[in-house]
Amino acid sequence: MSRKRLRDYGFTVGKLPTGRFNSITDVPGVSVGHVTLYEDRPDACVRTGVTAILPHPGDWFREKTVAAAHVINGFGKTAGLVQVDELGVIESPIMLTNTFGVPAVTEGTLRYMLAQDDGIGDRDGSLNVVTGECNDSLLNDMRGLHVRPEHAMEAIRQGWAATDRRVLEGAVGAGTGMVCFGYKGGIGTSSRQVEVDGAIYHFGVLVLSNFGLGEDLTILGKPVGESLRAKPGEARDNDGSIIIVIGTDLPMDARQLKRIAKRAGFGLARTGSIAHHGSGDIAIAFSNGNRIPHTPASGVLELRVVREDGRLMSDCFRAVTEATEEAIYNSLFMAETTTGRQGRTIDALPIEEVLAVLGR
Repeated sequence: MSRKRLRDYGFTVGKLPTGRFNSITDVPGVSVGHVTLYEDRPDACVRTGVTAILPHPGDWFREKTVAAAHVINGFGKTAGLVQVDELGVIESPIMLTNTFGVPAVTEGTLRYMLAQDDGIGDRDGSLNVVTGECNDSLLNDMRGLHVRPEHAMEAIRQGWAATDRRVLEGAVGAGTGMVCFGYKGGIGTSSRQVEVDGAIYHFGVLVLSNFGLGEDLTILGKPVGESLRAKPGEARDNDGSIIIVIGTDLPMDARQLKRIAKRAGFGLARTGSIAHHGSGDIAIAFSNGNRIPHTPASGVLELRVVREDGRLMSDCFRAVTEATEEAIYNSLFMAETTTGRQGRTIDALPIEEVLAVLGR
């Protein structure tokens, strides 16, 4: 049975309008690529992958995107965020994978970008690759280190080649082995529009969802998790993690994007998360409306930024909150039942039961 997103059932999340595809790719220039590793071997069950978010179609090292990150709960093993916080820019694709895949994905991204630019690591300085992760060992043989550098390189190529602005969701790419609220989770995305001086800008969110206790699941304010039939305790007792990637074409500086990243936590909380002790909950925000040249022509840079003394900034906060909430729902609604390591089966969210609770 083909899966459908929450809005396909007639429900809306929040007040603001979505972009055309209700996806992070509604942000002009942003694209997404996946590599899915799904294989049953004599010695291993592989349920994992890589997802690449490309912030703009240019040269990421030569034209850095203004960026910021916010740690909601720090039980995570990301790469590159220290420098993002220090310098306020991202100069690579944002890569997502499983916990033990971070070194390989970082290496693959580095190798891809070294092949594109012979100045990196030599006359033009080093490169900071941003990689986020969640633990998929419930379904995937994570100890086998099946994610390799070439998978990261292929995910980036898939992002470059993407012609459909619709992003594959659910058990795909980095989301292949993820579990959310005891059900199959993974990749989800959503977007919102804001109007500034008669022009439309977008906030897009992509999540890698792998968190939450089943009984805590809340959808549109309804305690759905309490109403669904009981699930195996093994799956429902996993603290898990979530990576939330936020992109916008609205010009912002790093301080403003830090404020934006913090608001993702409100959307996360609406779904029932309390950011458990063992959960790595991290938001990464970037704006391709401002790009910083690697080699500026002068000693002073000029950036356009959003004014903060009116309603606009609050609309931006609302956009990120709503899009984060809906992206998580989409990751659940689109994911399919998956059997993985040690014969474990993680069921897809039971849509008919959920719709009954929501009052279709």
